[in-house]
Amino acid sequence: MKIRSISALTALAAASAVAVAGPASAGPQESAVSAGAKKDIVETAVEAGQFNTLASLLKKAGLVKTLKGKGPYTVFAPTDAAFAKVPQATLDALGQDKAKLRSVLLYHVVGRKLTAAKIVKRRSVKTLNGQRVRIRVRGETVRVGGARVTTADVGASNGVIHVINKVLIPR
Repeated sequence: MKIRSISALTALAAASAVAVAGPASAGPQESAVSAGAKKDIVETAVEAGQFNTLASLLKKAGLVKTLKGKGPYTVFAPTDAAFAKVPQATLDALGQDKAKLRSVLLYHVVGRKLTAAKIVKRRSVKTLNGQRVRIRVRGETVRVGGARVTTADVGASNGVIHVINKVLIPR
């Protein structure tokens, strides 16, 4: 999905919040980021139904409680389809090494709330695993660490989710 501008990104975010978080009782004055804000990041992702692998790995890594916490957080969330692209041997190895699994998952999380409008103005962001992930805006496409943002600004009570099409692996 290509994104033409920040205003187009905002429009995409509004549609995405409804599509991922489900219909909300938000009034017409509320932003897309606040539309899904009744549930935390974990609940929002689980309810969407396209993050089963991510949810399972968060549980295995002991990170569910963290991402249900106060935050705020920004999560670059790979879909089940993104995890399906990762070789099974790699997933199995991560499943056997909790420290490496935590490192990979925390590479998808920023310790503050960054909406799409803020992300497109940055060249990189520091993740909770301590490393920086690169942000690229080329023409109409926004990429985070090589993954394309397919859905932006899915609101949660403790932050925001940006859906990506690839699993980010730290160096």
